[in-house]
Amino acid sequence: MTSVSAFDDDALGELDAVGVAEALRCGAMSPTDAVEAAIARTQKVDPQLNGMAYEAFDRARDRAAATHRYGGYFDGVPTFIKDNIAVAGMPTMQGTDAWKPRLQAANGDFARVFLATGLSPLGKTQMSEFGFNGSAEHPRIGPVRNPWDPDYTAGASSSGSGAFVAAGVVPIAHANDGGGSIRIPAACCGLFGLKAGRGLIPFGPIAGEPLHGAATNGVISRSVRDSAAMLDVLAGPDATAPYAPAVPTTPFLDEVGRDPGRLRIGFHTNSAINANPHPSAIAAVTEAAKLLESLGHEVEPVAAPFDDAALARDFLNIWFVHAAWLVADVRRLTGADEDGFELDTLVMAALGRAISSVEHCAALEHRHEHVRGLATFHQSHDLLLTPTLATPPPRIGQFDTPRALKPFARLLLRTGSAGLLSRLGVVDKMIDDNLGWVPYTQLANLTGRPAASVPLHWTADGLPLGVQFVAAPGGEALLLRLASQLEQAQPWAARRPAL
Repeated sequence: MTSVSAFDDDALGELDAVGVAEALRCGAMSPTDAVEAAIARTQKVDPQLNGMAYEAFDRARDRAAATHRYGGYFDGVPTFIKDNIAVAGMPTMQGTDAWKPRLQAANGDFARVFLATGLSPLGKTQMSEFGFNGSAEHPRIGPVRNPWDPDYTAGASSSGSGAFVAAGVVPIAHANDGGGSIRIPAACCGLFGLKAGRGLIPFGPIAGEPLHGAATNGVISRSVRDSAAMLDVLAGPDATAPYAPAVPTTPFLDEVGRDPGRLRIGFHTNSAINANPHPSAIAAVTEAAKLLESLGHEVEPVAAPFDDAALARDFLNIWFVHAAWLVADVRRLTGADEDGFELDTLVMAALGRAISSVEHCAALEHRHEHVRGLATFHQSHDLLLTPTLATPPPRIGQFDTPRALKPFARLLLRTGSAGLLSRLGVVDKMIDDNLGWVPYTQLANLTGRPAASVPLHWTADGLPLGVQFVAAPGGEALLLRLASQLEQAQPWAARRPAL
């Protein structure tokens, strides 16, 4: 067992969360050692990465020094919480300037479950505004940068969580996923990211089914066993949800290392949103297929088992209407004017307001067509394999609206002439920027299926680019068994960014 002394942040970074928990239980380090090491590492790398939204170092020190321990599986392990979860004594900013910083009076339902694990949060991590973009590049705070190369994005919306885990600041961090926000930063940062199936992890009390059930909480981790152990403690009923989930009787952690059996896996890389995925994305899937075959699985190319273009339209329809509602709700609660929101958010909201109720209802009803297509596929195949990203992580600023167009776009928004934005090319550019490099992840959200990004590929430039597996309902255990088999066959945790 590695012995970790106070402030030994490099040694702490070599352990995953299960390893830190084991070291704490056997006395190889104390909770104070672990927290101080994580604080030291945060202070060392955050000036480069810009991943922290709110600092709670003293609170973490007090929690670590408390004589009454919390008794959870991860008791004393340092972590961060994404800045869209209500935590008592911390502000919830959701990546926007529209909110005035104010401390939450109480923990939300998910925070209570998360903190009951014994984890010690050092604060909150940055995210894209309301989670609406795949890259967090706040105009005032600045972008969240990738530990593998700070010129590139760490992905979003769980940006800071991905950056900090990859940089060895903490072994595991909270994330959530409404369109890929666990899997995208995991793929960008060379980490494992599991999105659980619909309803398995509580989200309340404010929303039992955010984004009509498309969004779910979870974590980003360096190891498969960390995500499995966290799923064991996070999965369960939510008193404010409309239904109770079916939780397996076998612990998810027991699935790690278990033989997945011989699986039939179909893969595809084509996308109606991005007709020309980057060669690295295609290589990631091709190499993964070869690795799977070497492990005894049956792997074959398949056509997309759903209407890719229709799914994108339906997803964006729902996404834009949600943006319109959220902006209106925030303005109602805060009195914020448009200057408090990013331009992309305002454009999405304007598009959402232009969508009729009938069109929105049709998009929601169309979800079943995608569910049915994927269900038919899973009758003959255990898993669907795709790239997680269609391109390597983009450069910071790559998706900026051209400077000359910004004042015209804002003027048109203020005058209610949002339709003219299409003539300026702003809308098409925004849609391409938002989904063109991440066209594969929304499928699992709309259909409620579990999915995981596995870090099996790095580009020639040294940037991570993961592959995604999508399972049938209740397939979390299968995803964990296969991911742990891949982790043993092609380990990734030893690959560390040179920060």
